[in-house]
Amino acid sequence: MSLLWNLRTHELPLRYTWKISRNASTAKTNLLASVTDADRATAAVGWGEAAPNVRYGETPAGLLLEFERLLSAGLSRVRLWEELEELLAAEAPAHALRFALESAYVHWEAQKTGRTVGQLLGLPPAPAAVPTAFSLPIMEPGAVAGFVREQQMARFAVLKVKVNQESGFALLQALTRELPGRPLIIDGNEAWTDADSLLRFLEEIQNLPGLRVRLLEQPLPADCAADYRYLRPRSPYPLFADESVTDAADFGDIAQQFHGVNMKLMKAGGYRNGIRLLLQTRAHGLQTMLGCMVETSLGIWSALQVSPLADVCDLDGFLIVRDEPFGLVREENGLLSAQAAVPDLVTL
Repeated sequence: MSLLWNLRTHELPLRYTWKISRNASTAKTNLLASVTDADRATAAVGWGEAAPNVRYGETPAGLLLEFERLLSAGLSRVRLWEELEELLAAEAPAHALRFALESAYVHWEAQKTGRTVGQLLGLPPAPAAVPTAFSLPIMEPGAVAGFVREQQMARFAVLKVKVNQESGFALLQALTRELPGRPLIIDGNEAWTDADSLLRFLEEIQNLPGLRVRLLEQPLPADCAADYRYLRPRSPYPLFADESVTDAADFGDIAQQFHGVNMKLMKAGGYRNGIRLLLQTRAHGLQTMLGCMVETSLGIWSALQVSPLADVCDLDGFLIVRDEPFGLVREENGLLSAQAAVPDLVTL
């Protein structure tokens, strides 16, 4: 018996320019993976999403080439989850592709067995409604007020602000003027180069009226471990790792640098590894955060399955997509609800 795998690109125009400290885009190219039993005409089909990220050297074309290499290495002959993990470990494809293939397999297995994804993963059921942060991309500070109104950002209990050194203060000033007292995630995406310059920025923003910071996410590059160890006891806000924790980490060292970790399934490369990272984060006394890339509701549906392990959820990636194609997750008043059924894109 063999499995029939497929991987195809899916173009995603965005609702607005998505700008962070290292790049800007108006569209994303993600990939959809599917798997079914080649020997059964009416077999269940499992679907997974890959959102390649240039920060990790991932491109759509590169993922397609790696997929062909996996097929040549025996992907179609895989039958058990452990066999899939063994093949992916041996071939080491991009994290996003690993997650797309593993999640497609898990969703296929759930459909075949009539079990939920949570049951297969050994997790408690996800809450019916999960609060998410919503992100303000980097923009001209004068455009913030209009963006806040157009996107109805007041409905979200927590907001994220993408910042860089040049306009970070002005963006925070503009946002706190519109929504004073709203808890904020300040996300630098590695924009600062050293702890001292960052501390000067933090000292400056502390005087902003209405500023309330929930956490500070990855302000320095991942290779600045010494700076993070210096910064951790001096930061007025909890420090969270993003790029510093991908699919593996020395959590003893991470605990000396940060107060929490943002786990993204696209970085972790799979449900099981993502869960392991969240559990390791908690075991070292750190706060847990669940994040995402720019994804469709397929990827966000997957993230919501592991949301019981997260203290903070930042799962607004599908809200950035114009005409989101699948409708597997709904957002109302800043709360996300996932459809109960395992995603079946064939019938959508």
